Amino acid sequence: MIKNVLVLGLGKVGSLVGTLLNQQFKVVGIDKQAPHYDFPLSFKVETGDVSDKAFLSEKIKEFDAVVSALPYFLNSAVAELASLNGVHYFDLTEDVPTTDFVRKLSESGKSVMAPQCGLAPGYIGIVGAGLAKEFSELRSIEMRVGALPKYPSGKLGYAFTWSAAGVVNEYINDAEAIHNGSRKMVQSLQGKEVIQIDGNEYEAFYTSGGLGTMCETFEGKVDRLDYKTIRYPGHCDLMNFLIHELHLKNDKKMLEDVLQNAKPAVDEDVVIVYAAAEGKKGSGYFRNEFCKKYGPVEIEGVKWRAISWTTAASIAAVVEMVSKGKLPSSGFIKQEEISLEDFLNTSYGIYFKN
Repeated sequence: MIKNVLVLGLGKVGSLVGTLLNQQFKVVGIDKQAPHYDFPLSFKVETGDVSDKAFLSEKIKEFDAVVSALPYFLNSAVAELASLNGVHYFDLTEDVPTTDFVRKLSESGKSVMAPQCGLAPGYIGIVGAGLAKEFSELRSIEMRVGALPKYPSGKLGYAFTWSAAGVVNEYINDAEAIHNGSRKMVQSLQGKEVIQIDGNEYEAFYTSGGLGTMCETFEGKVDRLDYKTIRYPGHCDLMNFLIHELHLKNDKKMLEDVLQNAKPAVDEDVVIVYAAAEGKKGSGYFRNEFCKKYGPVEIEGVKWRAISWTTAASIAAVVEMVSKGKLPSSGFIKQEEISLEDFLNTSYGIYFKN
């Protein structure tokens, strides 16, 4: 059972993770600088350099669980300290090498190691696997997610409502997929398709990390499995131009700064979650689909962006499930092994039902 939780990184997502978890657990949040919001946070906030291993090593011992809402490149050190101290570990990373490192730690540790607990990877994998389990024979699993401004402007049609570093990482790194029954790597920003949702036209294309460990889980069981990011039309071609034709893939920091400056965050956003699975039921083939659009919601008197609450509620739900024995108490947790029904029946899953 989890009683107290350490939340690292107090941006919008981390602050909401702390707010949600503080409804059930004793939460302490740490960041280099205390967050400056126009509303008070409901949990204790401390300042400290979480990249300082000695500092973090002493702090982490005081808690049953640690949730990292830090940039992906800081997660490995946090996971290592959590494993050494028998502390349950949860993160939001989309970075494949980080997840591989966390998985290796789980082989010798005694605590839960649960990376990729956000929206994608995370919730989308739970949804996709939930649809797939209804078939005796699988043909395909498609997963599509978009975190978009509700009112797009400019040719990119985008706003950075979450980490620019995370977006750039997804666009540059190769993506994993299963095509024609074979597990393979595909280039991000390729495989562009047109997608229609509620009469609106979008485009979707490969990006890295969104599948988490699903290719490993479904290898040999499905002919096609892939994940694509949803954007407004025209976005993919422009990002290909910036990253590949202008070679900004060789200067990630510059690319992040340019994009963050040009497309700052907006308060009115929308998260689109779409998944479909095809396969055999009885004597015929059928297609199961799931499609939801999520907007901002009010939590404890504060309006939170869709990308913030969908991410924060996802990881909070997994923490609750571990604490209540709905998930294993040790070892590596794959998102696709989490029951969608159990997830939606947590205190935080209720937000996804609306």
